[in-house]
Amino acid sequence: MERPITTLFMLESLDGKISSGDNDELDADKDWSEIDGVKEGLHQYYEIEATTDFYSLNTGRVMAKIGVNEKTKLHEKVDVRFIIIDNKPHLNENGINYLCNWVEKLILVTTNRNHIAFSLKEKYDNLDILYYDSFDLDKLLVDMKEKYDAERITIQSGGNLNGLFLRGNLIDYVNIVIAPLLVGGRDTSTLIDGESISKVDELNKLKALELIECNKLNDSYVQLIYKVIK
Repeated sequence: MERPITTLFMLESLDGKISSGDNDELDADKDWSEIDGVKEGLHQYYEIEATTDFYSLNTGRVMAKIGVNEKTKLHEKVDVRFIIIDNKPHLNENGINYLCNWVEKLILVTTNRNHIAFSLKEKYDNLDILYYDSFDLDKLLVDMKEKYDAERITIQSGGNLNGLFLRGNLIDYVNIVIAPLLVGGRDTSTLIDGESISKVDELNKLKALELIECNKLNDSYVQLIYKVIK
């Protein structure tokens, strides 16, 4: 395979939501830890997360949503390489500083020539920037294997980017931790959002799954691991 093997790893509610509501002020990591009947078992998700791949792919929006732009207390250093896609940008200088002090290497992926990360490149020897004129997930994954020898990548991005991975046939495995929670809301992000199909001849864009593991966790949580059938 010319690209790394990918695993979509996410925490979701029983109805497939990965957030609490329709805006960035609401966040599953933050909000669900306050809900009785859900908070008790939430630690299991983070314990499983600690066993995922050396390369972890996410977005600047998600990083900003969990508060890295405002954090002042440094996180304990982790032996993980973060691939962060950030075009807007969502990350500010403090967010980049925080991430560089948190992870073994930060690989910032952007189509924005004016991203603040460029001005910080000389400050951190563990900051790499991958600039593209236009965003191409296929090329990014190939580059990750060719330039960084990345054999496996865990995807933990938002619903829209997860949708691009799905439509691009770029997800190999799915590892989901289901919280005992119903969220609802048509505008609340789900595991995979993005463009819907509208024709019967597009059914090939849907991906069937083969169940690999089904683990009943404590406090009514469930872990499901699937292989995507190509």
